[in-house]
Parts: sequence; C-alpha cells; structure tokens
Amino acid sequence: MTDPPMVSQPSFDDLGTALRVATFCVVDLETTGAGADAEITEIGAVKVCGGEVVGEFQTLVRPSTSIPPMIQALTGITDTMVATAPSVRVAVPSFLDFAAGTILVAHNAPFDIGFLKRAARELGLTWRRRTVVDTLALARQVLLPGELPNRKLATLARHFRSATQPDHRALSDARATVDVLHGLLERVGTLGVDTVEDLHEFLSRVSPERRAKRVWAKDLPEAPGVYWFEHDGLDADRRPRTEVLYVGTSRNLRRRVASYFSAAEQRPRIHEMVRLATRVRSLTCATTLEAEVRELRMIEGQRPRYNRRSRNQHRLVWLTLTSEPHPRLSTVRRAVRDEPVWGPFRSAAAAEQVARALRDAFGIRECSQRLSSRTPREACALAEIGRCPAPCRLGSGAKQHAAGIEQLREAWAGDLRTLLGHAAPRIRQLSEQERFEEAGEITARLRAAHTTSRRFHRVRALAGCEEIIAAAPERDGWAIHVVRHGRLAAAGHARTAEVRAEAEVLRGLAETVHEAPGGLPAGSFEEAERVADWLESPGVRLLDVRGDWALPIHCAFDQDRVTELMTTGVSGRSR
Repeated sequence: MTDPPMVSQPSFDDLGTALRVATFCVVDLETTGAGADAEITEIGAVKVCGGEVVGEFQTLVRPSTSIPPMIQALTGITDTMVATAPSVRVAVPSFLDFAAGTILVAHNAPFDIGFLKRAARELGLTWRRRTVVDTLALARQVLLPGELPNRKLATLARHFRSATQPDHRALSDARATVDVLHGLLERVGTLGVDTVEDLHEFLSRVSPERRAKRVWAKDLPEAPGVYWFEHDGLDADRRPRTEVLYVGTSRNLRRRVASYFSAAEQRPRIHEMVRLATRVRSLTCATTLEAEVRELRMIEGQRPRYNRRSRNQHRLVWLTLTSEPHPRLSTVRRAVRDEPVWGPFRSAAAAEQVARALRDAFGIRECSQRLSSRTPREACALAEIGRCPAPCRLGSGAKQHAAGIEQLREAWAGDLRTLLGHAAPRIRQLSEQERFEEAGEITARLRAAHTTSRRFHRVRALAGCEEIIAAAPERDGWAIHVVRHGRLAAAGHARTAEVRAEAEVLRGLAETVHEAPGGLPAGSFEEAERVADWLESPGVRLLDVRGDWALPIHCAFDQDRVTELMTTGVSGRSR
C-alpha cells in the first residue's frame, strides 16, 4: 500500500482565532458620492496585529468622471490631485493583495466593503469570503444608551482618545478607526468575547446564554465521533430522568459542537434544543464511517425529539406477493422470514406507484379477494376492460396470470428490461397524442422502480456477503472496516505499515453477526446503504472478501439506459 495523501494540521479557524493574535486590516474609502454610479477616489488602510501597526496602505484613485464640487470641498480631494493617480483597475487589486489573509474592519462597513466588492466584480476578480467587522455596529451594541450623543467616527475617536482625528481623508480616517476598534475590543473583552468567532457571534446578536454554553466544546477532541445533547428533567412520576435531545456526527467534534453556539446556527428548532440542553457528551470513533453508523444506531435507539431523520429505520414499506393460488401485490411494513419482499419505499403511496407499474406490465390482479385454484368465479370490471387476465375464471386467464407472476419475479431478481420495454409503446402513444402528463406519470413510476431495484440489490448483495474487510486512506493513516452481512462489525485506524496486521486484529474483535432472513441486511437498511457508499468510494481497497459480493448484471443500468429501453421498447435478453 502507498502512503495516504497528506492532511493539513487544524487551522486557527478550527480552534477559534484569539483576538490578540488576529490580523485586522482597517480600511476607509473616499468616493465621488454614495450612489450606485459613484466611484472610489482614495483608499487608506492600516494593518494591525496585537495592538501594533504592521503596515499601512494609501493611494488616490482616478475616477472616470469629475469629482462633484461638494465632495471636493468635504474631502479636499480635487480633480487635479487624482489626474495622475492609478485607476481602480490598479488600485483595488493592490489593496486586495495588501489585505490578503486579514479580517477587514471599517466604520459603516457596508458602505466601504460594498464599493470594494462592486469594483472587484467589475474587474472580474474573485471576492474571497472573509470576516468583516463593522465598528459602527459594534459601537451600537457595546456603548450604553446615552453614553455618547451619536456613533459617528469623529465622536468615537474623541471618546477613545484617538491620536488621529478623522478629516475625511482615507488614511487618517482608517488610523482613527484603529483606535476606535481597540477601544471597543477592550469593552467586549469584559463580556467574554475573546476570539474572532466570539466577536462575530456578538455582532450577530447570539444570546449570552447560548454563547456561554460554547465552553462545552472546549474539551472535545478534534477527531471524528458522535455527539449528543442531554437534558436533565423529570419523568411522568417526577423522578430524575436524563433525555437525549439530539444526536449528531462530525469529522471534528470540537468544531462541530462549537458551531451550535455560534451565529452560523440559524435553525429555530436547534436554538430551542440548545436552550433546553444541560450538557453535551461525545464518543470518539476510529473512523468517520464508524461515527456515522453509531449516530444511526443511537438515533434509532434513543429517538431524540430534535432529530428528524433516521428515527424509524426499520419502519419501512415493502412490496410482497401474497401466499395464495393466484398471488397479488401487497404492501407490508415488516419483512417476514422466507417471504420475498422488494423495496424499500418511503411510504405506502410510493410503493403503490411502483406496484401500479408492475401490475400494468405483467398483468397482476388488483382485487383483494382470495381466489381458489379449483372453483372459478365471475370476473370483475377490470377484466372486462382488459386490465386483468381474470385468473378467477381459471383456464387461460390463470395461466396468463401465472406467467406474469414469473416475469414479476424476474424483475424483482434484478432484470427490469421486460418491465421497461413493455411501457415503451404506451409512452410513445401518449406522447404522439400530446398527453405528456400521463406519459410523464408512467415514466416517473418506471424510474422509481429502477431506483428501487438498484437500491435493493445493492444492499442485498452486501447482506449476503459473510465478511468484507476493506481499508481506505483517512487522516494520517488508513481507516479499516469489517463488514458482516451488511452491518459494520468493527472499525479501526492504522499506519500504512500496520494495515494488514490491524485488519486481522479487528477481524478477531469484530461483532458476531448472523444473516438476516429474506436476504436483508443484519442491521438497518440505512446503515447498509451507508456502508455500501463507503465501500464504493474512490480509494477503498478490499483486503478480504468471504462470500460473493456482486450485483445482478442488469442492475447496472443507469438512467440513460432506462430512457433508451422506455424509448425503443427493447425487451430481448441479448444485451
């Protein structure tokens, strides 16, 4: 095995950038006005880190039009001064190079940053997403009502005893904004704002209660795993009870959990969950797949009220054939031993749509009456209009129905060509009659049947395999998994030279898994699909396979081939 690709060390973004080591670029612009057609006439910026100035940038900018007299009087920048200045095409890229890798700061930031973004867009430059701090917004949150008459830059500069007073020139105003920024950061420091992320949350008005819970993430590892929020309360009998509110998974537990207490989390349902939570717990996992599988199992076992997906992994809808002389299609919610099923479907309605396609193609009866193999009976209206072969009459109708059942079993075994080919003439006929909606409904039912077949046989192939051991590069080594009958039985991590030895250790430690009835996976269908996703992902290497892991040949059809079959009506067995 070759070494896995190198993975970079965690950045400050993963841990939280302390304000004392963050580099800020405080910028101010002078312009020809405030409208959409106004242009930049001067850019001034000061780069600071740890309270020290580490660089300054200043340039006049030559606009394409004259500067209005009122603006010339306000800023002192005249047409003569900018006549030989660089154009915006030169000035803005130079500033962006100066500000690269910094946190932008401006007083009334939407104005200055808006001009810079527009200029970059017009020049065809990529405006990289970055943190922006608006000292005007920060002052409005930090300063007490009545503490100052207003929040103008000049007023704030005097209040924080800035060494530079703003004079409507870009560099002077930027220098004054630096002192205002430092004064405001001192004030928010007393409120527990210590990192750039804290500052962003503060500006986004994250509640102090939610922000205070961020310490829960402090001691979590930067590793894959499962996390869950708990709430201490009382049960119906007023006895102490701990409830799991929400379960999640992440490649980086600390970073993911910290995001729940930040401005990035906007879901009201999750805000409510965080407010109720008493603590966060976590379980570190050897691999990302192990974390995902443990999350699925924990959600199904605990049924947390704030998780929406994966709560009912075994409450699936399947299609089956009834056990009687002239079988019919039926929907069931649980697979029974030795009873063939096909699916699963998200709902009974989805199952019925596919069942309709199967009935139409193979002539399967729709009635729910139990029929005799010896005593004929009167046919229903569906037989009169040609939608049922009438096995109830016995004779040729029963033989035709039996042949349809065999074709249905072939389709369930993975060969959908007959099903798809049968629909082609009907789809063409409807299209020629411009009955496109009906043609679209049939097409949708057939595509659903194809998707169901691929899902079913993909998981069934995995479920029938006694054991698969595979490895893939992950982080600073290799992720190793033991899969038995579609269920993850063991997971581990090893350096390149130790992969095979670790695989044998995991084989011995792996969970004992028994084959489930009906060719279904030993765990949940959702878990088996998650495992299959990993096994089929690029870079995975099979170390050992016990049993057969293969799909029926015609399950390899993609949607383009499905379209071809529905269009041409090909139903032969040669392709």
